[in-house]
Amino acid sequence: MVSSAGPESLSRVGSGWIPGPILRRFDPSGSGSSVRTEIQAGTVTFMAMAYITVVNPAILSEAGMDFGAVFVATCLAAALGSILMGWLANYPVSLAPGMGQNAFFVYGIVLVSGHDWRTALGAVFLSGVIFVGLSVLPVREWLINAIPRGLKLGISAGVGLFIGFIALRNAGVVVPHEATLVALADVSAPGPLLALLGFAAIVALSARGVRGAVLLGMLGATAAGWALGAANFEGVLAVPPDPSPVFLQLDIAGAFQWSMLTTILALLLVDLFDTAGTLVGVATRAGLTDAEGRLPRLRRALLADSGATVAGALLGTSSTTSYVESGAGVEAGGRTGLAAVVTGLLFLVCLFLAPLAQSVPPFATAAALLFVACLMVRGLADLDWGDYTESVPAAVTALAMPLVFSISDGIGIGFIACALIKLASGKARECPSAVYAVAAIFALKFALLG
Repeated sequence: MVSSAGPESLSRVGSGWIPGPILRRFDPSGSGSSVRTEIQAGTVTFMAMAYITVVNPAILSEAGMDFGAVFVATCLAAALGSILMGWLANYPVSLAPGMGQNAFFVYGIVLVSGHDWRTALGAVFLSGVIFVGLSVLPVREWLINAIPRGLKLGISAGVGLFIGFIALRNAGVVVPHEATLVALADVSAPGPLLALLGFAAIVALSARGVRGAVLLGMLGATAAGWALGAANFEGVLAVPPDPSPVFLQLDIAGAFQWSMLTTILALLLVDLFDTAGTLVGVATRAGLTDAEGRLPRLRRALLADSGATVAGALLGTSSTTSYVESGAGVEAGGRTGLAAVVTGLLFLVCLFLAPLAQSVPPFATAAALLFVACLMVRGLADLDWGDYTESVPAAVTALAMPLVFSISDGIGIGFIACALIKLASGKARECPSAVYAVAAIFALKFALLG
């Protein structure tokens, strides 16, 4: 009886506490779902994403940002982004500050390039504003489609390798060495050992299809650290921390300098490709694409994503992006934006769990980082290895990022390699003009600024 009812009947019968206009906006029954299923799917997605509320402040605090304030910014950015995506595009895709983007923010912009974190937030803001413009104009499809597929895969894998190196370093598994640059540490020490065990637990739970495997692995490693005295328990519930140390602290004027041009471009490219890949992947799994494989309401989805990046910079966090973990909610039956809205509301509840977040040690977050890195690297398997003009630039990009310890410079090296290889191999016409333009910008940057 309920399955044949319209949205208003469904509201009265199964979800009297949800207003009819909201149900009409999402129309879960018309999408082959139900309110209960969407709520469950949103909860599953939150469980899969909740690790970011700990990992993101832990990473950004290395740039000198206040952990508690970034925790609040992370929760608010994730809540706002997820609700925007659900309401505007009606997609079961949730957002949060992106892995990779936060690493680039800290290690590429602040620690390596020497910029203040406020200037870095200004760069994130400007990249988000540009992304909003690209989302409104038809140029967004041109830019996404113009970059060779191999280079996109190389960028994704390179970010994964970069994150993996950071994870091993934060866990104490690898340490500096004068002769070999890095070396294996004493993995029998509590920190490295618990990080590796936590990573193994995450992999095993994920292989068994356990929802929230990343969060469970982190909590397990954290609990073991508490028991062994390798970490301190700070509590569970408390009033949300003061957000003022990072709220509206971005330096937009400082980001308007020549040395930040390629940084803003790199932020834009990573966010753009990551968003496009996630939206296509999750929407395809949810059966939301049309007969030609295109995404309906793509402009709304890109606006939600880019708008969340702008808002996130104002709140005090690195680029906010669509999360592939939304696929967990899709597997649980999520088909509408109501699932994303539920995820966003749960991130608001998470604001009151700051003491628990501060109790999670670096080796536990490293376990999650290493797993995310492994997932990102698997894109190399999709390369056409028989075409050297496609596979070699992608491999160079992936290798360069961790070795030069810069996502921005790694992307630049990849674009330059792609342009030169295509030219030298007589396939110049196969390389879109956008690649040559980006390669020229990075080449000028390397020549003038190093």
